[in-house]
Amino acid sequence: MAVENVIWPRYLDASITRSDGRRVSLQDAIDDPEVDEIAEAVQQIGYDAVIEHDVAHPREWGTNGRVVVKGADDSSKNDLVQAVAAYTHILRE
Repeated sequence: MAVENVIWPRYLDASITRSDGRRVSLQDAIDDPEVDEIAEAVQQIGYDAVIEHDVAHPREWGTNGRVVVKGADDSSKNDLVQAVAAYTHILRE
């Protein structure tokens, strides 16, 4: 069975504190991450990404979507989120 990981934009958002759900260091975090750029970073790493626009994180009121990463069974979720943050920085340059 294939592993599916979910990456919410708040995992990478510089305006969110660690206790509120950010999963990367402030240095690696980005301002206002979008699901489209997260999905592009996931694809750059080599995994399939499915964007779900009409879902909201349980701690948020507005819907800003999430990215479902398929086939990432060879890495931990933390490694995946760290790599996505690094590639998102590269894509913004």
